Amino acid sequence: MNITFLLNGETVELADIDPTATLLDWLREDRGLTGTKEGCNEGDCGACTVMVTDEVGHKALNSCILFLPQLHGKAVRTVEGARGPNGEAHPVQQAMVDLHGSQCGFCTPGFVMSMVTSHANGATDHDTQLAGNLCRCTGYAPIVRAAEAAEKHPIPVWVQDKPIEPETGSPMLPRSSDELAAVFAENPDAILVAGATDVGLWVTKQLRNLDPVIFLNRCEDLKEITITDTEVRFGAMVDMNRMGEALTNLHPSYAEMIRRYASVQVRHAATVGGNIANGSPIGDNPPALIALSATLHLRNGDERRSVLLEDFFIDYGKQDRAPGEFVEAVSFPRQPDRLKAYKLSKRFDQDISAVCGCFNITVSDGTVTQARIAFGGMAGIPKRATHVEAALIGKPWTRETVAAALPSFAEDYSPLTDMRASANYRLETAKAMLERYFLEDQGEITNVLEVSA
Repeated sequence: MNITFLLNGETVELADIDPTATLLDWLREDRGLTGTKEGCNEGDCGACTVMVTDEVGHKALNSCILFLPQLHGKAVRTVEGARGPNGEAHPVQQAMVDLHGSQCGFCTPGFVMSMVTSHANGATDHDTQLAGNLCRCTGYAPIVRAAEAAEKHPIPVWVQDKPIEPETGSPMLPRSSDELAAVFAENPDAILVAGATDVGLWVTKQLRNLDPVIFLNRCEDLKEITITDTEVRFGAMVDMNRMGEALTNLHPSYAEMIRRYASVQVRHAATVGGNIANGSPIGDNPPALIALSATLHLRNGDERRSVLLEDFFIDYGKQDRAPGEFVEAVSFPRQPDRLKAYKLSKRFDQDISAVCGCFNITVSDGTVTQARIAFGGMAGIPKRATHVEAALIGKPWTRETVAAALPSFAEDYSPLTDMRASANYRLETAKAMLERYFLEDQGEITNVLEVSA
């Protein structure tokens, strides 16, 4: 596979590359750019953060799980490229020096590149922007002060890269869903790579040899978001940051859950289609989408079909998807916002859910008329709580009705005990989430993050 991209402002052309070679390894081993560090090698610590610019804009990404073909036509900046052509420090770098934002220094290049990216984007929500960068030394305060100090400085011209349009391509780098359908039909056993936030670990942790591999990152039509008076539709390649932005005014609780979905770097790469297609029982999107009555749109060659998202998940590790078939989009009806999405995890930021509960309950004249409740982490698949729903529908929306519905959770779910939570804990917290939904609907404050002395 041949690719072309910009690295720190210079054109790089690579021929016959290993499609699963990571940017991190290539930078360090082939280019000698060792400022980019290897920490966790799974996208958690942020030490390997680089800035990647595509047609959407600047993105902070984890280079340890970023395959080289995903860079075709894009521009990359490493910490070495943050400084100017004459050695000028980027405002972020200078602020880190002035405000003592570095101690042992191992994490510093990753912090710098996250801050360079947020500075280029004008983002000032620094706690969110830096949630994917881990530091054991500083306590973060001097780093945040450095990010704040850099805000007033203009964006240096040397980091204002633009993506390029390469002359060459590869069938395994399709540019549209039509091209993808054709090449996948010819290679139905191929691994589809969307954001590689999951598949990347197959290579870096499981040391798997993936062949053949089809990369979806140039399929622009799969990145479309369509919002009409009747429907909300996300293309399979919409990344989680863009999805969260689109949901902010439609379903703010869902958008807030996405803000806690991994880190900025992972959300820039992770896609809604990938999160659904891998069938994880602890993926955070499916419960919320199922609660919104979502439909999944699939394509195999020239044939298209649609299924209710809840029916796509058959059993653990098994989905209703044929060889050569791929996720094209997911959609749900435009509706009044009654959705609450509750993510329970050991860490607030950048952690996998122990339980993810999503509630969409309609009340008319004091009576529950509709209820869609779905959970992740409670079964081998994302699954609706149909017995709980039945215990609510047609009943008065009261504390007594909610209490009477709680035992039905044990009819819907038989959760497992694992390192994240015990089975009993999962059942009890699921019940508590329904009680929380009711209390919030009555106007009571339940979010402990909003409690102040």
